Amino acid sequence: MARVIVASLVSLGLVTGVGVALVYAHWNGNLTVKKVDDLVTDRPDRSGGEEVNILVMGDDTRAGKGNKIDGAGGGGSDTTILFHLSADREFAYGISIPRDTLVDRPECKREDGSVTPAKADAIWNEAYAVAGPSCTIQQFESLTDILVDNYVVVDFNGFKDMVDALDGVEVCIPEDIVDEDAGITLKAGTREIEGDEALSYVRVRKGVAGGDGTDPQRIKRQQAFMASMINEALRADMLARPDQLIGFINATTKSLTTDFENIGQMADLARSFQGIGLDNISFVTTPWVYSTAQEGRVELTDDVAKLWRLVRQDKELTRDFRDDSINAADDPDGSPSASGSASGTPEGSASASAGDPSTDATEEPVEEEPASPGLC
Repeated sequence: MARVIVASLVSLGLVTGVGVALVYAHWNGNLTVKKVDDLVTDRPDRSGGEEVNILVMGDDTRAGKGNKIDGAGGGGSDTTILFHLSADREFAYGISIPRDTLVDRPECKREDGSVTPAKADAIWNEAYAVAGPSCTIQQFESLTDILVDNYVVVDFNGFKDMVDALDGVEVCIPEDIVDEDAGITLKAGTREIEGDEALSYVRVRKGVAGGDGTDPQRIKRQQAFMASMINEALRADMLARPDQLIGFINATTKSLTTDFENIGQMADLARSFQGIGLDNISFVTTPWVYSTAQEGRVELTDDVAKLWRLVRQDKELTRDFRDDSINAADDPDGSPSASGSASGTPEGSASASAGDPSTDATEEPVEEEPASPGLC
């Protein structure tokens, strides 16, 4: 998501030149800027140089225009993704953390000055529900020892508006999805979806072939959708349409709560990594297993330490993680592009065996011909 936002800002600037400055004030007014530095404590040291880590959260609130999409209560964070942008701006990857993951939540400060006590074996997305994005950041940094440079929160309605501004996003649905409780019916096939249908696609957990209602089952769909969305936002014909770019950025900024001070700061970041190709952007999920302690929950495996170490050391994903990733250059049906480099295995599988040297964070990624990771 962050890649789409900032790359689109750069593209718009390149297309329209100084004219983009005329709408900066409007976009800045759209942003909800909320600093959380005073609420997050015991922060990790900066381990490297110019790499950037952005924590993206999807707010599942049903409050506000366009957010009442079902009968659920909401109030948590349906999605948490850490986007890592390399110091040399040669690669980027997003790491999804299932909302059902059991973790030890640390003590969190709240905006009103009160303190939310720590809790063992808490569900990941409870942190957002009890104390907002600052608590999710506190939880993430405590778990990973990775410094979060910036955060972005996007709500349901903002997500729909972004998709609609792109005139839809192409997906490949292998089998019909029917969730009678949520009133969701999605027909199989490769096609463009938008609006409520797009939101349903990335959120549905029931009525899916092979699904069990837990969050990891839908993460692959979310990752594939984001990859396709990035591809759609950066496609050549869109760059020649400033009107569509302006509409997309307008929709995006209206949906965001962030600690970026203004659009200019986001654009400055964008200019620093606009050369990252789609085939150098990947999406992975933290290694997990089903919990035996709490039904319907998941737990992170020991392999996740290797993933966090890659981030801290600003390394590319190693082969074992790339083999379970989705690449932004892949077609929606899962077939790799000529320059794509991702493949995939079922969610929940071990990302590597213990002691496998390919999981060492100091190892250079091994180039090999991958298999297709598609959802179809």
